[in-house]
Amino acid sequence: MCLGIAHLIVGNLAGGAQFLPLVIFFVEVGLLTALQGASAGQRILRLRVVDATNGGQISVGRALRRTLFICLLFPAIFTKEGRGYHDWFTHSVVVKY
Repeated sequence: MCLGIAHLIVGNLAGGAQFLPLVIFFVEVGLLTALQGASAGQRILRLRVVDATNGGQISVGRALRRTLFICLLFPAIFTKEGRGYHDWFTHSVVVKY
């Protein structure tokens, strides 16, 4: 989705525009997770990001930090419980609803 939006904005992703899809991803996932508890893709799959301790919604700051960790490829590293480090660092967990 982010790649398609980036192509609509600038057309050719040459030069400095090659990072535009990542910027769009950060904004989309960060804001939607902070405001609705799930990104667009998570919403389609009926998943939700919640606080690991009480099951409530995570704060805006934690949602943005979590998204930054995703952009830095932290999801490729898992804890012993099978959670990604992006969730472990922000004390969040993805659940099905």
